[in-house]
Amino acid sequence: MARVCEMCGKGKQVGHNVSHANNKSKREWLPNLQTVRIIKDGESRKARLCTKCIKKGNFQKAV
Repeated sequence: MARVCEMCGKGKQVGHNVSHANNKSKREWLPNLQTVRIIKDGESRKARLCTKCIKKGNFQKAV
């Protein structure tokens, strides 16, 4: 299962950890994904959405 938001497509970002001695090692930042029950195409299902999309509320929640 990919760590990607199903609404906006936000995924991981890569960069470096930089030490005080300016040594660089690879690292990655993962989006804050939450599992939410939504209604899509008329049926209830679970989706992994980032918290920014959840705050926007661009989907219909299933109860």
